[in-house]
Amino acid sequence: MSELIYAGSLQALEDEGAKVIKGGSHAIAVFVYEKQVFAVDNRCPHMGFPLHTGSLCDGILTCHWHHARFDIKSGGTLDPWADDVPTYPVEIKEDEVWVHPVPYNKVTIEKLRQRLREGLEQNLSLVIAKSVVGLMEAGFPATEIAKVGVSFGTSHNQSGWGSGLTILTAMTNVLPILDKTGQILALFQGLVHVARECSGMGTHFLLGSLPVSEDRNAQSFEQLSEWYRHCVKVRDSQGAERVLLTSIELGFSNEQLADMMMTAITDHFYVNTGHSLDFHNKAFEILEQIGSEYRPYVLTSLLPGIGNVSRSEESHSWQSPVNLVKPLMEAFKELPDILANAPSQGDTDVDEAALVEQILSDNALKTVKMMLDTLKNGVSPVRLAQLVALAAAERISRFHVQNDFSDWITVLHTFTHAHAVHESLRRSTTPELTRAVFHGAMSVYLDRFLNLPSARRPEPKNIEAEPQNPAELLELMNKQQQVAESARWVVNYLARGGDKSELFNTLGHALLREDAEFHSFQMFEAAMVEHEHWQLEDSELARHAQETLILAVTRYLAGHAPTAREMPHTARIAIRLHRGEKLFEDE
Repeated sequence: MSELIYAGSLQALEDEGAKVIKGGSHAIAVFVYEKQVFAVDNRCPHMGFPLHTGSLCDGILTCHWHHARFDIKSGGTLDPWADDVPTYPVEIKEDEVWVHPVPYNKVTIEKLRQRLREGLEQNLSLVIAKSVVGLMEAGFPATEIAKVGVSFGTSHNQSGWGSGLTILTAMTNVLPILDKTGQILALFQGLVHVARECSGMGTHFLLGSLPVSEDRNAQSFEQLSEWYRHCVKVRDSQGAERVLLTSIELGFSNEQLADMMMTAITDHFYVNTGHSLDFHNKAFEILEQIGSEYRPYVLTSLLPGIGNVSRSEESHSWQSPVNLVKPLMEAFKELPDILANAPSQGDTDVDEAALVEQILSDNALKTVKMMLDTLKNGVSPVRLAQLVALAAAERISRFHVQNDFSDWITVLHTFTHAHAVHESLRRSTTPELTRAVFHGAMSVYLDRFLNLPSARRPEPKNIEAEPQNPAELLELMNKQQQVAESARWVVNYLARGGDKSELFNTLGHALLREDAEFHSFQMFEAAMVEHEHWQLEDSELARHAQETLILAVTRYLAGHAPTAREMPHTARIAIRLHRGEKLFEDE
């Protein structure tokens, strides 16, 4: 009996109607209904309002805050957004009522996973938030949480891979630089965007591979690659899907599949303002984290969009007043021989800083020649892509706020495309994919007018002083258009020896506390990953690159804050509920 909690006499409970008893760290509400006694957690599982103040009628307990309804016997809810309420065993000894403090329906990992899936299916942000908080606090691996979102997002959206899955992948990539609250917010934001994008979009059914049997020779990878390339060229997404699924069934590696798919994308210039290549890169990045068994749905989700994308070689800006298409096509003919015959050790005399400035210049034809010469001197396509990404980041760090606000996204597109090219080449280097390095460089060239005038790079002051508290940066970004002020704060912080890990976590929270739009997530992740690559070097260029990337992401985030912050508010509610905090005031 010492393990039980005394609730009172049966007669007294019948007279009171409802009574609250203490059950360890929480309260339990005890009700008498049709001569039977029932005990439930007194906190409404929706938002924590005390259930003993609700109404019990026809066996349904209704919370008076948001009118969530619960079966008093099982605790099951009639409202999917509310969650089931825990119920407790009751014993009646003579006229005394005793309650077991351990509920019937314990919350398990599997139940939280199922609840997350239901939140995604029904596009319920608070349900998603509570599931993520519960899983993270239970020590469930973050990549397994992301896996639930990827599995759902690639199978429940006929429109295919979009911003939601890209955000989820990007946020999964940056989890190591965030504190635990930041990780919860990152996964929550990604999952909510997946749910919103999939809402009402139908189911993605796989078409199936071409017939493959053991008694005949399978098609070669080269043949399938050519078929796939042709399908993409003529915008035949269904044909491309069957060829892709056949390649997967035949057991071709992720590297081979990436080469096949990226070749088809880079047959055309800066496709869909860089989004197509970025989406492809993100799909392969997430596969590295969740496993190759997800390849059929993940990779085929990239195909619905190929039928309606822009190809920059067809646009006026790439042909006039300077024709960029013709010299690029001529350069691309040279790439196979250049890469095959380039020295294994790069020319140490290559002035990489000068190359970055050339990419930022107004002489596109000279840029193409200089990039070709750089490859001939043995600089790898991966390194060249890294330099182009740095030049693209320079555009953002120099972006003047006198430009039209929407042009933030113009320079952002170039940077995230350049970053995706860099990451893709790190995975597999081919002459075909190397073409995209040149596409990115020409987009940097076309963005040159967005640096006229050029925003001034702040000079550090009082560098002998102690580094500032990173919370000051968050306070700055509570006001609109604190772009220059935030950049100045960061320059001083870095000059005074401030801890970069604290700064990156703070920048992560600056993003995740907002109702950020798609491109802000791209910006943060790309800058953090590019910075990580440069941090491996000790040179003047590497130090400059690191500061440029930090300035670029800081200025971009400051330019897009604050927002209404509705989404992070939902996440905070879930965190407080998990901690047992009250979201209401007692009388």
